[in-house]
Amino acid sequence: MDIVPETTATATIVPLQGQINSANAAEAESRLLALVDGGARNLVLDFSGLNYISSAGLRLVLVLAKRMKQEGGRLVLCAMQPHVREVFEISGFLAILDVQATRQDALARF
Repeated sequence: MDIVPETTATATIVPLQGQINSANAAEAESRLLALVDGGARNLVLDFSGLNYISSAGLRLVLVLAKRMKQEGGRLVLCAMQPHVREVFEISGFLAILDVQATRQDALARF
């Protein structure tokens, strides 16, 4: 999975592509946490290009959310495909994470 962050005046946006599964979740987690360690305090995960997320991917999102909170930052997820959103809904994550419909809505949270 390629992680190519985009920086705006208010946040770092990370467009996610393809799948997050047990084969690539550890690497993706490491790269995302490196952004936080590098100073990113407002982070948007753009799920528009993500077509699958496993439990390992859900764990990655929770670890990232916890780290962002510890660092005084904010994590917003956006643009989830319906089947990916369903995974977040079934797991109960929609109730504990900030999920917005569009990238524009996500950036408006900062």
